[in-house]
Amino acid sequence: MADDLHNRGPQDRARVNTSEAWELKYWTKEFGVTEEQLKAAVKAVGPMVVDVRKKLGK
Repeated sequence: MADDLHNRGPQDRARVNTSEAWELKYWTKEFGVTEEQLKAAVKAVGPMVVDVRKKLGK
């Protein structure tokens, strides 16, 4: 199934995907952090939004 480029939200809103550029842009804006901070948080706690949010203190 091809990506829907008109849908700017994440495909799975429960997980942070840092491998897709548009999702990376979405999540950095959502959390108000840099790409490096987001990737470090995902690496530390995994891709679940709840865990990343806690790690980032958001």
